[in-house]
Amino acid sequence: MLTRNVWRGLVASTLALLLVRAAWAAEHTESSTRADQKELAVTVYNSNVALVRDVRQVRLPTGTVDLRFMDIAAKVNPATVHIASLSAPKSLTVLEQNYEYDLLNPQKLLDKYVGKEVMLVRLRTQNNSTQEEYVKATLLANNEGPVWKVANEIVTGMGSDRLIFPDLPENLYSKPTLVWLLDNEHAGEQTVEASYLTGDMNWNADYVLTVAANQKVGDLNGWVTLVNNSGTAFKNAQLQLVAGAVHRVAPSAPAPLNGPAMELRRAAKAEFAQEAISEYHLYTLERRTTVQNNETKQISLLSSTGVHLEKHFEVDGQSYYYRNPQQPGAPFKDPVQVHLKFRNSEADSLGQPLPAGTVRVYQGDSKGRVQFIGEDHIDHTPKDETLDLHIGDAFDVVEERKQTDYKILGHDTYEMAYQITLRNHKPEAITVEVNEPIGGDWTMLESNFKYEKTAAFAPQFNVPVAANGKSVLKYRVRVRWW
Repeated sequence: MLTRNVWRGLVASTLALLLVRAAWAAEHTESSTRADQKELAVTVYNSNVALVRDVRQVRLPTGTVDLRFMDIAAKVNPATVHIASLSAPKSLTVLEQNYEYDLLNPQKLLDKYVGKEVMLVRLRTQNNSTQEEYVKATLLANNEGPVWKVANEIVTGMGSDRLIFPDLPENLYSKPTLVWLLDNEHAGEQTVEASYLTGDMNWNADYVLTVAANQKVGDLNGWVTLVNNSGTAFKNAQLQLVAGAVHRVAPSAPAPLNGPAMELRRAAKAEFAQEAISEYHLYTLERRTTVQNNETKQISLLSSTGVHLEKHFEVDGQSYYYRNPQQPGAPFKDPVQVHLKFRNSEADSLGQPLPAGTVRVYQGDSKGRVQFIGEDHIDHTPKDETLDLHIGDAFDVVEERKQTDYKILGHDTYEMAYQITLRNHKPEAITVEVNEPIGGDWTMLESNFKYEKTAAFAPQFNVPVAANGKSVLKYRVRVRWW
């Protein structure tokens, strides 16, 4: 049996040890916030990920020290975190690194105080006077509700107007925090750089093409649409964007391009400088900017005038037209697609890599009011490549087709004939590109318009149609299927 004095000695020594440890922790723990930032750079990829480089000025003692690095993105990937001293690189060694994301909220605070004493404040109203009653209670459990010990009684269902906690638990954080255990040989101020990848940051390109009345020339404006749902703001940051398909082991699903805030920056000229990096293209904003959390921001990417356009009308047949005799009766009608094509070249007022995005096309009406006439998505497009925008289907151009002959020449050989009528109700002459996906091993036996073999399975006809007129394409083909 231990005597009372021995018990007192053990308790005293334990308390002394705890006090020493607490004093050591206080002396050897440093915290860094956004106020310490000297440089901040964010590179955003169009795959819902961003690289953050955060340079801060911190004061560190010699020996082993905990550095708490706060004001970071909540969607940080802990496996990508790296810290290094820029001012004393050989003096700072990382022993451990941790990402603390057990964030403070009332429920977690209660959970952390199980077995500890807190103060319950209850309001009592008597004789039209409200008084506060303070009750000390020990939280025994907090599963489906708190269980308290008040004096010598176990109490459940005891309400309170507020709770007062004596302190914030060490392992509970008010915001996501990176914690490093460092071995430092250089006392005093150091410049350190932390870098990491964060999710839920994304960008894409949006374009506005405003075409002239004759649709032969237009002005193209490009915008970067940047979305930040990473859980933190990036203030006064150097912003860079990477366009290209960066391979990732476990890619995240693309973030929806929306947010509660929208900031539009209209500029007369492009604000991004562009350069190639590996197999991608890097766009650097030539000024610093702030990207708030839960914000959608748009920044000017390019502005080009006098882009030369070509308008095309296209009709695409369907492969099943050639597999069997078509049902007699009304002819088939295929939509006549309207395309605008232009070359991404210096001669056409462009000539820079264009990131993937949506091109929205507008044209002025007879009163000069701009109207929306269609949109299409473009992939990443290098310079000197041609862009092809499908903006809709023609209203005043009609196509009808019918099968005029169908013969079975053998168990795998067929002969068929088609008649395609094109009617143009527009006041100007047009040319319609007709694409026929015949398939198999085919031979054109006859046609009243020239054709070009555009693929192993398809010919293409360019059929001129007069203003307010019509043209009829007729051809016969022999096909062998295996």
